[in-house]
Amino acid sequence: MQHDEVIWQVIRHSHCSFMAKLTTGNFCRNPYNVTGICNRSSCPLANSRYATIRDHDGVFYLYMKTIERAHKPNELWERVKLPRNYEKALEIIDKHLIYWPKFLVHKTKQRLTKMTQMRIRMRKLALKTREKIMTTPRKEKKREARREEKAEKAAVLDKSIEKELLERLKRGVYGDIYNYPVKEYNKVLDMEGLQAASDEEEEMEPEIEYVEGYDELEEEEDMEDFGGPVIDESLKGDDYGDMDDEEEDDDMDTINRKRVRTGFGSAKLGKDEMGTKSKRKARVLVEVEHEDTGERQKAVQ
Repeated sequence: MQHDEVIWQVIRHSHCSFMAKLTTGNFCRNPYNVTGICNRSSCPLANSRYATIRDHDGVFYLYMKTIERAHKPNELWERVKLPRNYEKALEIIDKHLIYWPKFLVHKTKQRLTKMTQMRIRMRKLALKTREKIMTTPRKEKKREARREEKAEKAAVLDKSIEKELLERLKRGVYGDIYNYPVKEYNKVLDMEGLQAASDEEEEMEPEIEYVEGYDELEEEEDMEDFGGPVIDESLKGDDYGDMDDEEEDDDMDTINRKRVRTGFGSAKLGKDEMGTKSKRKARVLVEVEHEDTGERQKAVQ
């Protein structure tokens, strides 16, 4: 049979593993203690009827212990989940602790209030961005510095060894049969191939090309040859239409002779495939006679 007073006398004056004696007073480490103080009314071990509030991952639960379940340790505590609304949580506490001692009801509500305030402060701190200061011990810094120095020395040594081995390989010191990693062998072959390609590009002479010129001029001259003579427009006037028939016949004979000559020259140039020759434009002699002065003007184009 359980007797609360006997239990309290034993754990108070002889030994209690949850008691913490400080200069300011005696405190209790038991997670079910409603106040955290070691006294007769707040001790969860020396009270057969007890109630408290506990937090599980941000969710509050009301824990209750009665004398009827003292013989069943696995069902000693009954818990009820409390809502996040503070007023509704108080109503649930009043509902379940309606006939309990007033001290336990008051301390339970007080614990719920403090835990709710703590949760609000934690939420504000989580939303606020703050700088995080991290310390690095001096021993760790020195150890990392020593490791870096060793790694640098090892890298320099590896490079020198690799260079020496490549030089010996080029001189043929080791003969024809080798036993070394395939990865490194392929790496050396790729480096030598790139170097040989760059040397060949440097030794190659620039390629010389020949390009045809004066294409536009030849096209214009060909069009002039097939299209007939070109007459200066500034020399045309009212007197131009009054030339004699004899003069027109002479001009036509001269034009026909020029056409024959230019046609023969263009055919001759078409036979030459490798070279290009410049041709002179056909000149046409035009005589204009004025009635008033009787002078003749010659225009050459």
